[in-house]
Amino acid sequence: GMFDQIVNEAAKYRYRSGNQFNCGGLVIRSPCGAVGHGGHYHSQSPEAYFAHTPGLKVVVPSTPAEAKGLMLAAARTPDPVLVFEPKALYRALEENVPVADYEIPIGKARLVREGADVTLVAWGAQVHVVERAAEMAYEQLGVTADVIDLRSITPWDVEAVEKSVKKTGRLIVSHEAPLTNGFGAEVAATIQESCFLHLESPVARVCGLDTPFPLVHEKYYVPERFK
Repeated sequence: GMFDQIVNEAAKYRYRSGNQFNCGGLVIRSPCGAVGHGGHYHSQSPEAYFAHTPGLKVVVPSTPAEAKGLMLAAARTPDPVLVFEPKALYRALEENVPVADYEIPIGKARLVREGADVTLVAWGAQVHVVERAAEMAYEQLGVTADVIDLRSITPWDVEAVEKSVKKTGRLIVSHEAPLTNGFGAEVAATIQESCFLHLESPVARVCGLDTPFPLVHEKYYVPERFK
């Protein structure tokens, strides 16, 4: 099926040809994530499956302007790029998107909110959930947070997250996908190793549950701001 063509053919084409050929310009768009009524098939977030395959790039935009910049960068990359588009954002967000040509470099995170006490990392629709959580933490506890939109899953911006964690001493990674083997585990393991002497507490993950995505229990499954 399509999975085999992506991970076994497209991902390896440039490598197996000794860089003589590539799949440049191959952009695979896919809706993803919770939408309120999608059930167990149409609410999944499969970015970690593809992030495990060398040769693929994976991006997850969080706003319309981000989507355009990442899409243009993806189309001009000599490797195949998967663009996962959170369905919940299709109708939830509006903003002015520049008409001019521009690219957002793949592999560079975006600092959405600046703080001093904890680093919160997310991507896609979860960025907005984490932003609301950061606002609550400040209003109720006086805690300020760096909120980082990872933008790109592979490659991901290790340097930006390290810099933030060395300042705050704490890290929480959040994604809709199930906890076990979600991409948050990769972020947590990398930062735990590189920032060990700077951490004031263990790295935490706030994620979906290790079950099929439940239709009627979606509100209990998704990692919303109160979690």
